[in-house]
Amino acid sequence: MDTATPSQQPTGSAPVPNRDQNTWAMICHLSALAGFIIPLGNIIGPLVIWMIKKDEFPLVADQGKEALNFQISMTLYYIIALILIIVLIGIILLIGLAVFSLIMTIIAMVKANEGVAYRYPMCIRFIK
Repeated sequence: MDTATPSQQPTGSAPVPNRDQNTWAMICHLSALAGFIIPLGNIIGPLVIWMIKKDEFPLVADQGKEALNFQISMTLYYIIALILIIVLIGIILLIGLAVFSLIMTIIAMVKANEGVAYRYPMCIRFIK
């Protein structure tokens, strides 16, 4: 006879092995949003979190590198778009890149909080 109450029954999803690890991995991605306020904050934020926590949590080591690679890639894309302002297409590209960056960062934050190693699209792997 099963004596477990309904709240003690498994829900079908695997338990999160390390909540702190997932939280810090999410903060790696979240800190990239500092770039909307501070110049190069999108690179400095994930770099600081990654450097502090990479040896403590394997997911943070992985997602920190991923966040850094994506933010460095986006910075290069922003520079190209700024140059293309001369031919007027750069304005549209800058807006599109900002929206794309925000959406992808939010998706990565959610995935990292679930403990999933997320891979950004359009990301150049500078740090391996």
